[in-house]
Amino acid sequence: MTDTSIRVGLLVDGDPTAEQRAAEAWIGARDGAAVEVVSFEALAAGQALAPPASPEPGDADGSRSLGESYPGAGVGDGAGRFDVLWWHRDRPLGGANPLADAAPAVEAFLAAGGGLCLSLYAFAAVDALSVESVPPDRVGDDALGEPTGVLWRSLHADHPALDALDGLRHPLRRRGTVPGVRYERVLPRAGEPLASTVRGDTAVPEEVTVVSWPAGDGAVLGVGAPVLFAEPPTDGHTEHDPRLDAARDRLFAGCLRSLASPEAVPSRPESADDMRRLRERVDEAGEDGPGGRPAYHLTAPANWLNDPNGLIRWNGRYHVFYQYNPGGPYHNSIHWGHAVSDDLVTWRDEPVALAPSPDGPDRDGCWSGCAVDDDGTATLLYTGGAGRDQLPCLATTDDPGLRSWEKYEGNPVIEAPPADLGVLETDAWRAEFRDHNVWREDGTWYHLVGTGLSDGGGAALLYTADDLREWTYEGPLLTGGPDAGAVWECPELLDLGDRRLFHVSDYENVVYFLGTLEDGELVVDSEGLLDHGDFYAPQSLDDGDRTLTWGWLPEARDVADQWDAGWSGALSLPRVIELGDDGGLRQRPAEEVTDLRTEQIADHRDVRLDAGDRRRLDAAGATIEIDAEIALDDAEAVELSVFETPDRAEHTPIRYERDGTLTVDRAPSSGDSESFTDPQSMSVPPYDEPLSLRVFVDRSVVEIYANGRHCLTSRVYPTREDAVDVSAVAEGGRASLTRLTAWRLDGLMEPSQNSP
Repeated sequence: MTDTSIRVGLLVDGDPTAEQRAAEAWIGARDGAAVEVVSFEALAAGQALAPPASPEPGDADGSRSLGESYPGAGVGDGAGRFDVLWWHRDRPLGGANPLADAAPAVEAFLAAGGGLCLSLYAFAAVDALSVESVPPDRVGDDALGEPTGVLWRSLHADHPALDALDGLRHPLRRRGTVPGVRYERVLPRAGEPLASTVRGDTAVPEEVTVVSWPAGDGAVLGVGAPVLFAEPPTDGHTEHDPRLDAARDRLFAGCLRSLASPEAVPSRPESADDMRRLRERVDEAGEDGPGGRPAYHLTAPANWLNDPNGLIRWNGRYHVFYQYNPGGPYHNSIHWGHAVSDDLVTWRDEPVALAPSPDGPDRDGCWSGCAVDDDGTATLLYTGGAGRDQLPCLATTDDPGLRSWEKYEGNPVIEAPPADLGVLETDAWRAEFRDHNVWREDGTWYHLVGTGLSDGGGAALLYTADDLREWTYEGPLLTGGPDAGAVWECPELLDLGDRRLFHVSDYENVVYFLGTLEDGELVVDSEGLLDHGDFYAPQSLDDGDRTLTWGWLPEARDVADQWDAGWSGALSLPRVIELGDDGGLRQRPAEEVTDLRTEQIADHRDVRLDAGDRRRLDAAGATIEIDAEIALDDAEAVELSVFETPDRAEHTPIRYERDGTLTVDRAPSSGDSESFTDPQSMSVPPYDEPLSLRVFVDRSVVEIYANGRHCLTSRVYPTREDAVDVSAVAEGGRASLTRLTAWRLDGLMEPSQNSP
């Protein structure tokens, strides 16, 4: 606050505490700042707070209320005597909330352009104001064992709180018992999270400690981080660290300064235009080369994305919903994000479709589910999380754009798992019972729920209904046994004609089973993996004469890197899944994917590869498609390398060996030691020779289709801008590239539109 004068009203309830006196002294010592103690009692009673410096004509005593302005006030004239009110409380609220009685006066002050800061335990009282209905759910004391402070979101790195600070991680307190006030299992209903928590060197993104709210022409800022001003008691061993005081001073001064200019206070993105601007903001700050956010694989505008959900074609448009956390790039407090496309190529961001209801069975998250057409009504069935329960909930809409949804008042539609089945209980959940796949067949609704059994192994439970609201348990569709994963997530049963495809995600892989459905049970003929790499929780939609599937491509790098990037997660390209003439499974990119091609950059025919003779190919790029056919001849292996630097310090080898093994070796992919380096392999049987490959390279994604049968998707993170080359080499003999064609690809997020 050295650049801007600011007038602060320090709110107190009764006699100021030693901490509040220290805060008053701290603000009074700031250059250009003025502070005055204001009692809640006077404010609630509607009494004048204090006279201005000189009485105005017509004012016998010169007194004015908090919401009145006076000539010559300087910064924040519209807000009256103060620019900012600050309630800093280091003691629990107890049964009374003094802000509740004073709310009318405070909200008038905010409407006039003033700012309000609620710090420490005062942060827990924010729901006394109309700006927020969900208060922080963690309110208590924390005993600090290591330096603790704020983990600021990169999305808001331009906030005034960081003006005088470098980086996003700022410890504020080293020791002592401090107030711990934050959002953990839930997020604010209306506020925008600005920062979470850092402890030592560890990021704790799910502990949200700084939140902003617009309020009239003013703003509210809640700060639950350990911002204290009284000297902590010494333990006789730990020296006081003045660097933490300096970080506190700069950060909190910036917080107060932001409230004196409410336009600097971020708000929660709500509209389609807000989501578009959010995407643009992340893109402007991020990397657009190797290792960055994918260009033509679908991602959330910012923050966190995981499972694709609610896939449906409605009124001729493709709708993809997905698990989304608006609080940042981490898995918590799940909402449903939404994107729509007319052609599977150009996508438009839509507003958040589902958010947790503060008093509902989805209070702690709207988790995975599906979409169906119920006689012309678009309907969602999803997992609602509340406390230790996770149960299926239903929502419907008559909005042709599927933007707004009404939750069924009778949720949950299944009140408990089958009582006699022995469903697995864990520390997190009373019963592992989640993720819903619903379809209609011969006039009956069928419903699969993923679960785990207490005696070992995942399972998918089958229910039936006439109306989507009253379900009857029929029994397990399939159980995996103790060696098949503890829980089966995201079950899905698809009708591929002669056989049914059933797949589940078992925490590691997406396992599929081909078979027939007989008396409510799946009789399995064969099984395998849908994808052998970074691919999880796929979901499909019926597109007339084809089945389209998307999967989640999770990150393969450190949580801290995801936080700094401001985004996490992508979806695969849309895949067509079908049966081949031999009854085996086939997977290929949807035909529309070719419309992503903007320029052909290579067309090689019959390229001979001598043993050890590496051939650089004119197919360079960070966003390309390669269509190749490889014949081993007498070679033991062929390596196709992508994301390659000229000195090969970084490169991602795709290696095909004579025994039919295809491997992506991630060890040399990145100079970032925190990214994953484990190799990923799949078997491409020798009878598939010659090998036909379609390889989609998209900044941090390598998505591979081998012979239209086998898929392997890898996440890699080159660190150098020149990691764009492509080369090939044969080992132990000669081989040939009978064909290698490459195109540059580009994706486009369409500007938002208001049409349905």
